[in-house]
Amino acid sequence: MNTLQLSVVHRLPQSYRWLSGFTGIKVEPIPLCSMDDDSYLIGFKLLSHDGEEARQIMRHLNQSLDDIQLQCAVVEWEGEPCLFLHRQDESAAMCRLKDVGVAIAESVCAQYPF
Repeated sequence: MNTLQLSVVHRLPQSYRWLSGFTGIKVEPIPLCSMDDDSYLIGFKLLSHDGEEARQIMRHLNQSLDDIQLQCAVVEWEGEPCLFLHRQDESAAMCRLKDVGVAIAESVCAQYPF
């Protein structure tokens, strides 16, 4: 079975930008007050795998997004390989990831009446 179909990614809670002089290599979180800029990045972390298998899957996801001409990069963040892309490409990336069989874990905020 295709490993991508068993993969689960989660959108990282912060927004990021490329570290000056390290575009495509290193990112840094940005404060909420700076988020008006359309060039900020979002990140996806793989929840279903770790280690070398996670790196390999992230490379496949990167290639899949590259196939539809979405610019992205796999960068180590907090010791994990994460996929970073421009915020304006999020919808297209989510569609592509779902299309190749990747599950997207989303935060659930529920208000219970009791």
